[in-house]
Amino acid sequence: MSKIMLEVNGLTTKYITRYNESVYAVNDVSFQVEEGKSVGIAGESGCGKSTLALSLMGYYFPPLHYTKGDIIIDGRNISGMDPDDVRKNILGTEIAYIPQAAMNALNPTRKVIRFIEDVIWAHDPKISKKDIHDLARERFETLNLPEDTLNKYPVELSGGMKQRTVISISTILSPKVLIADEPSSALDVTSQKMVIKMIHDLMELGYIKSMIFITHELPLLYNVTDDIMVMYAGQIVERGSADQMIFDPIHPYSKGLMGSILVPEDGTRDVKITAIPGTPPNLKKPPDGCRFAERCQYVKSQCRVQNMELAGLGNGRTSRCMMSEEELREAYKNE
Repeated sequence: MSKIMLEVNGLTTKYITRYNESVYAVNDVSFQVEEGKSVGIAGESGCGKSTLALSLMGYYFPPLHYTKGDIIIDGRNISGMDPDDVRKNILGTEIAYIPQAAMNALNPTRKVIRFIEDVIWAHDPKISKKDIHDLARERFETLNLPEDTLNKYPVELSGGMKQRTVISISTILSPKVLIADEPSSALDVTSQKMVIKMIHDLMELGYIKSMIFITHELPLLYNVTDDIMVMYAGQIVERGSADQMIFDPIHPYSKGLMGSILVPEDGTRDVKITAIPGTPPNLKKPPDGCRFAERCQYVKSQCRVQNMELAGLGNGRTSRCMMSEEELREAYKNE
């Protein structure tokens, strides 16, 4: 049995507005990531993907606040830990984060090697500058990044180089879990390919043990991740293998999400693009029942009052829907 590298149980986090209103952007989320595996998270803007990523690190800045749940990394529960302990002993070594706006994450007036020194000294202030530079050179060479990148300023790097440099800095301490929040966004296709290859290399070389990859580009997840989770209104509504989720989604929201994009493997001729009607619910006052009910064409009366839990469908996949898999497949067949 594979080792569980990240286990999340009932995680709930919220934003508190200036009017003291609670917005539950992540609500009762549970999942596991095994060692050597990568899991993708997909969903429309505002569904809670990036908030989940920030929440998983156990380091909260207002207006984001921890409410309840467990975040267990390699058997260690980091929920409720002192922020200073999390910053010193967890971030960078146990779990690392590549921010959504990674290309703007570096101070343009400091050389790349200075950032690496800061990261390493924050965890081990006794390590020598020479040892840091040796480690940085070795890591950059292994990942096919020119050594002279270390002595350059971020403004001297192209977008793709800057993104790959940020990834290298984020993983310099070989974290057990890497969270990549849209690491290939705003890049051209060639640069995207180089970033994806670099992340694959980090996994294969053992510099990272497991990964969560967040993106709007669902077809990209097919080539990057083993499993895909779909989020909607702060909850996980379906999880399955990349093949299952891209080519055979079950939950009505997952089905609608896939129907709104082109999948290159399917070709583009005679492909009908559909849109999901309506808008997501207000998370200040989420509905009592299914959060997708108002936008779902298969909605039943009980969907509006009863909130379905994630249920196993077999073959390692789960779905949060009142209708059975057989009922949904029959409904899709009659469309």
